[in-house]
Amino acid sequence: MSKAENSQYDLIIAGAGPAGLSAAQYAARAGMSVLILGNPAGSQAARISSLENYPGIFPASDGFSFLDAMKRQALEFGAKAEFKTISSIVKSDSEEAICTVNADGTDYTAGAVLIATGAEHRKLGIPGEQEFLGRGVSYCATCDGPFFRGKDVIVIGGGDSACAEALFLSKICRSVTVIHRKSQFRAQKSLAQSVLNSSSIKVLFNCTVERIDGTEKVETAAVKNSADGTSEKITADGIFISIGTVPAQTFFSGIKTDESGYIVTDEMMQTSVPGIFAAGDIRSKSFRQVVTACSDGATAAHAAFSYLSKVRNEVYK
Repeated sequence: MSKAENSQYDLIIAGAGPAGLSAAQYAARAGMSVLILGNPAGSQAARISSLENYPGIFPASDGFSFLDAMKRQALEFGAKAEFKTISSIVKSDSEEAICTVNADGTDYTAGAVLIATGAEHRKLGIPGEQEFLGRGVSYCATCDGPFFRGKDVIVIGGGDSACAEALFLSKICRSVTVIHRKSQFRAQKSLAQSVLNSSSIKVLFNCTVERIDGTEKVETAAVKNSADGTSEKITADGIFISIGTVPAQTFFSGIKTDESGYIVTDEMMQTSVPGIFAAGDIRSKSFRQVVTACSDGATAAHAAFSYLSKVRNEVYK
């Protein structure tokens, strides 16, 4: 493995989304040497066409421009950034417990590492899903729902998030159709009942969407009923896929995660391994938004600064 020049840092951040860039800004501003490994364009936030629910960003910005501004701000404070893919994170048993991060064959070392690689929406894997992403297909009603005000939409899923999104959309859309592959919701009883009681929501159980069609944007969804084998096409302006998320790569095998694979931290973003922090959507949490990711990142930077001060026996008067 090669060793890069100036490859030793106080903090290495895996991921260049809202959590990672927020942490980079706070850490660099505090005087820490910081390296960001990742590409903002790969973040889920980069695909937001209009970020209109982030406090203080008004008029709304597109997600990529928002992340680009965050990156430039972090670099202005002294952080470094490289568009490299991380393959591993290893923590030594030495007294200072140095972490080694390998990215594209190059080793970088740091006193602390922040994992902020985010989460990925679970995909249906059907024709039209990827083709119409951003043109009617969405994975976030909170983010994109207002663009479909007064229109007809479909929500795919049967868990808490799907039911919550259906209720949210029912307040602004002309019609909402929920399609779930099983015979009953797996959401909390009160949430599921609210969906079933809503006069604005139509529920199709035992059904799956087999393909999404349209020209410039979403127009129809091909739906199959697994109970009787019938098929139909449903007209829709938007399709919200809410079948859960999966954590992105953590690169560290010895870390504590929850049953779904998300990293468990305390309120200071410290993981089960001292010196390894996690922030943003990769972290086990109940609410995943750009604003909460930024909050996590700022907290993680502060915690990393405190951690390194203790490890290095640094005393500030």
